Amino acid sequence: MSALILALIAGAVVGLALGALGGGGSVLAVPALIYLLGFTPAAATTASLIIVTVTSLTALYAHARIRNVRWRAGALFAAAGLLPAAAAGAAASRLPQPVLTAAFAVVAALAAVKMLRPSGTTTATGPVAGEARPAKAAGTGAGLGALTGLLGVGGGFLAVPALVTVLAFDMQAAVGTSLLVISANSLASLATRGATTVGVDWTVIGPFTAAAILGAWDGRRLAAKVTGSLLQRTFAVGLLAVAAVMLVDALS
Repeated sequence: MSALILALIAGAVVGLALGALGGGGSVLAVPALIYLLGFTPAAATTASLIIVTVTSLTALYAHARIRNVRWRAGALFAAAGLLPAAAAGAAASRLPQPVLTAAFAVVAALAAVKMLRPSGTTTATGPVAGEARPAKAAGTGAGLGALTGLLGVGGGFLAVPALVTVLAFDMQAAVGTSLLVISANSLASLATRGATTVGVDWTVIGPFTAAAILGAWDGRRLAAKVTGSLLQRTFAVGLLAVAAVMLVDALS
């Protein structure tokens, strides 16, 4: 199968995850770029940030139109993570590739387990749900920003469970708001990786990104039809599978 077809298929899946789940784009894009398209882990993390930044901005617009975005809490999350994302992004190039891969797998697995555990805080609703906890939002946002810069992820696969469990957002609001966080963190991390974008294969990244954008719109429509709990479980199971594959690869 040609690289172009693989890029289109992988891009569509990444976009679907971002549009429907508000995260998971990077955690799916990185292994796809490494194992399907032959990127090195360092190049894959940079390329995934480019793909996820563009796609998440598109998905954010779609969710904002149906008022799924909690702008105040999302902006606080994003602002707290900007400096940590930039600093960690600068440090990422100095770490060995197997360490980055293993760390990526562990973080993804922890996020999945957290989402699978029952929580009594997933039913909060209303336009201001979660916005009365600025300290928790800022602290969690800083941690997400650091992971974005270090591992080349947008942070949505952690932002969604954080918004659900820490700020008591309902799943739909968490999905929409996480896209704001992803966009800001990814842009901050890319700012410190400027030199590494030179070697990125744009003939692969272009089609990958275009397919992801189209997939994100389909994902947004899917999110409107499927219950939040089903989305959450599906997201978590997918994360566990990806984490297992990457951890085996890092340790072998």
